[in-house]
Order: sequence, then C-alpha cells, then structure tokens
Amino acid sequence: MEYKFASRMDRMKASEIRELLKLTAQPDIISFAGGLPAPELFPVKEIAQVSHDLVEKEGQKLLQYATTEGRPTLREKIARRMTEKYKTPVVADDILITTGSQQCLDFAGKLFLDPGDVVLCESPSYLGALNAFNAYQPVFKEVPTDGEGIIPEELDKILATTPKCKFIYVIPDFQNPTGICWSLERRKKFMEVINKYDLPVFEDNPYGELRYSGTSYPTLKSMDTKGLVSFLGTFSKIFCPGLRLGWIAGPHSIVEKFVMIKQSADLHTSNFDQGIADAYMDTYDLDAHVKEIVALYGHRRDLILKTMEEEFPEGVAFTRPEGGLFLWVTLPEGVSARKVFDKCIEQKVAAVIGDAFYPNDKTDRSMRVNYSCMPDDKIVEGVKRMAKAIKECM
Repeated sequence: MEYKFASRMDRMKASEIRELLKLTAQPDIISFAGGLPAPELFPVKEIAQVSHDLVEKEGQKLLQYATTEGRPTLREKIARRMTEKYKTPVVADDILITTGSQQCLDFAGKLFLDPGDVVLCESPSYLGALNAFNAYQPVFKEVPTDGEGIIPEELDKILATTPKCKFIYVIPDFQNPTGICWSLERRKKFMEVINKYDLPVFEDNPYGELRYSGTSYPTLKSMDTKGLVSFLGTFSKIFCPGLRLGWIAGPHSIVEKFVMIKQSADLHTSNFDQGIADAYMDTYDLDAHVKEIVALYGHRRDLILKTMEEEFPEGVAFTRPEGGLFLWVTLPEGVSARKVFDKCIEQKVAAVIGDAFYPNDKTDRSMRVNYSCMPDDKIVEGVKRMAKAIKECM
C-alpha cells in the first residue's frame, strides 16, 4: 500500500552518522565516525548499586508517572551545577528535564518554526540539530565561522537583510563538528548583535566540562541580560548517554511552552533514569568522575594530534581543540572528501564526510574525526590508515 505521508517527510532523511555507525560496527573497522563516549569509563558497578538501593527505597514512587518538569531534587542539582560549574546562575524552576538534549532541539523547532522561517547556525553545524529543525520546513542560513567562532559582523549583515529569522542555534564550546571554542571577545560581540535584534538563542553545551587545556569562558546564557538565551545541557558526555537525560535552562516563557510540548510528546522523561542520576550524585562524586573523563580524552586528543602531525601529508589542515570529542580535517584543494572516505573504508577506518554538517554550502573537502572512544593503538593505526587513504587521493 502507498501511504500519503505529510509533506514534511520529503525533507527528512536518515542521519548519515547513524547509518554510518551501522557500517563501522563491524569489528575490523577502526571508527573515528561516532561521537561516542568511552564505555570503559561508564560507572557500571556504581549505577548497579544505586539502582538497587533506589528501588528498595522508593520503588513504587519511582515506577509511577511523574511531573513533566522533572524530578525536583535533580533539577535543583542541575541548577546548582550550572551556577557553580558554568557560572550561570539559574534556579530549579528555570529547568525542564528532557529525554536527552536532542529532544530540546525538536521542541525548539516545534515551538518557533513555520514553513519558510529562517534558522541561523554556524557553518558548519551539528547534523542532529539540522535534522531536528528540518522537519519543520525552515530555510537555513549559515553564518560564516572561523577559528574563533561565529563572525559577529557577518551575523549582523544577515539579520539586517533577512526577514523571518526566528532563532540562532550555536555550540560555543568545543563545537560539533569542528572542535572550535569561541573566544571571549566573540562571545561579547555576538551578544551585542543578538541584543540589537532581540534574536532568541539556543546555546547547546554538551561538552563544556570536557576542557583539556586553555581557559574556560563564560556561557552565552551567563552574559544574557534580555532573556534571549536558552541553555541546552546533557548528562550524555559527563555520565552515561544511555540514560537519555538532558535539560533546558531558559526564560520562563520558553520553558513553560516546552513543558506543554513535552506533555504531548512523552508526558515526562523516564522517572527511573532521573532517579539514578539523582541518587548517583548523592552517593558518589560526579566531579571526580568528570576528571577521569577529562584525563583520558585529553590524552587521546594529544595522541591523535601528534600522530596526524607525523603521518598526514603536507597540505592537510586540522583543528587543535582544547576540549570536546572532535577535530576537523580540511583536505587540500582538489582532494575529494568523498573519495578519501571510500579509500578509508577500503583501509578499514572511518570518519564522517564534512558536507553532512552544512545545510547549504558543501565543499567536499572536510571530515569530522572523533578521538574519545578508541584505545591508543587503534588511534595510531587508524590515523596511519587515514593518511594512506588521503595520499592515494592526492
């Protein structure tokens, strides 16, 4: 039978990364493709103990329906963490617990976008966000971006000449896919432009605590004086992605609308999963756990950069991130990332073709490389295989 689906489905396609991960699940492929945390750092024993104790303590309540806004004590912990770790003062009432921060992206599109409205983003930007917004049939406008982040003067030009701009989506800290961290000066100038046009901002911050070197900078939300910035957070990169726990901390009028949308989407985020995270933070030291993550990922970043410097041919450029999970490889003029990818697969190594992260302006010259979940020997061997694939395409 031929079904008559909604027209929005014409714009939707399977995530290139999700599809690629099916290929890279093969045991003989070294994968730099996913954004996967290192599974050996998951606190499995601690979570097993916490889960057992939690069910014994509040089993009936834990397995019942819960409030849409989320577990009150967990929201209080998130508010306190944002105030202390991110220097971004918020209170529990500013926070909605979501089923991963990815759900926040879908809700943002549902709340703001009519067909033909304009979404602004970095160039390149996170593929998962582009896919989430795309369902609501917007027009994407890429803001030129360099090694310090979005170029404020270019953003100003776009806003001055482009009608129907509904919001801008950004990742200022260790951006996915490039690993770039915005400078302090860029953050200040960005907020000046945002305030000038009263443009809502969704600041996605999955990686902010994963800094391996350099200086931390204030969040955009901490610099917000007009109630324009909504902060999207997650436990996926500092705890466990399988629990699917994220949050939005934003202006009351936006959080209130998100609550209404969530009531029609899934009623509330898993009460059980929220309880696990809450009880873990009561019993164990999450900050100490994050320090372990930072130490391992920092080492792996250093190793992959050193190996790329030694193995990659002249003319290949790559970012040197101070944190996060990714770096960005730019190939020389005339070298096709698609052809390099095909050669990489022949060599049993994989990264993601960069064009997936551009809604409009594709170049076929870049690749995203993840370094968080491969052990040392596979990082070295994988880079050598990538280098061989690049050389064969030059």
